Amino acid sequence: MFHVRKHPQGFSLIELMIVVSIIATLSAIAIPAYHNYVIKSQLTAGVAFLNGLVTPAELYIQTNGSLTENTDLAQLGVTRDKSPLGTLMIEQGALTFHFHQPQGAIATLSRDLQLGWQCEMTLPDSELNEHIPAGCQ
Repeated sequence: MFHVRKHPQGFSLIELMIVVSIIATLSAIAIPAYHNYVIKSQLTAGVAFLNGLVTPAELYIQTNGSLTENTDLAQLGVTRDKSPLGTLMIEQGALTFHFHQPQGAIATLSRDLQLGWQCEMTLPDSELNEHIPAGCQ
């Protein structure tokens, strides 16, 4: 008679611990990188939204003289002043976008007679400066 030898099935404890440590190491790198990616994409999307309003705002200024806090955003083609990213406003003759995340971030698009439309970004934390989109320094 032959005796069939059974091999142990499953993983040993050390193998499981190695897999868990590899996943933890990858997560420690991936989660902050993903967070930075999300912040940069939100800031870029907000600036792109503002840049899309340059032509309608310019036409409005040519027709009415200037943008004011009382300007109806619908006249600029904006159907909603709030989005999942933030809130669009007109402040001191400039288009401003107040971001929900990162909290306190503001992109301002103002019109200079000689330089044209200029973008400026205010961030709540100087560590976020690396995420400012190109063209909005």
